[in-house]
This record gives sequence, C-alpha cells and structure tokens, in this order.
Amino acid sequence: MTGSIASKAVWIALAACLGLALPAWSEDDHDRARRALEAGEVLSLRNILERVERDHPGQVMEIELEHEDGGWQYEIKLLRPGGALVKLKVDARDGRVLAIKGRDGGARRAP
Repeated sequence: MTGSIASKAVWIALAACLGLALPAWSEDDHDRARRALEAGEVLSLRNILERVERDHPGQVMEIELEHEDGGWQYEIKLLRPGGALVKLKVDARDGRVLAIKGRDGGARRAP
C-alpha cells in the first residue's frame, strides 16, 4: 500500500471541505460534527485513523461520523490486503473498535 491511511484521510477531508465527498451530509450534520470535535466529545479523524491503522491495515473506502446509541461513532469501511471489505465501528470518543463486520456478512464485537 502506498501512503498511510492518515495521508489518504487528509485527501478525503480535503475533498469533503471542497464539497466533493460526503454529499449526503447536510450543513447541519457538518456543524454538529465540528461542534462535537471542538467540545472534546470526539477525537479527530486523523487521530482515529492513526489508531485504526495499527491493527487494521487497508485502504480507506468510506468514513462516516454518526451519533448512535447515545454517543458518537466513526464507521470506517476498509479494503483489506487480499481484497476483503470490512466495516469498523469505532468509538469516536476514545478510538476503541467496537465491532467489525466482514464482506462475508459475518460480524463480531471487537475485544
């Protein structure tokens, strides 16, 4: 893999700022996410991706920040080496992987 997940995230963030990505997000969603970051309720995307990259290498395909179950979660879709597509649910407050769902439909809670 060329470049790290973090450097790819910078391109994703840049595209999002330019309105090229995340078209389904309303301005309200963007503002809520920014306020959550400024209030310390969530870690930055860069920080989250650095943590995820250590244990879950792969190419980032999609990232969403959602407010679910009373807290913020990042949902990160990765294309793993070998072609497997996985979806990680990550606690946005501390970077802990909460669940992993694989391309085969199997899901498991993270340890």
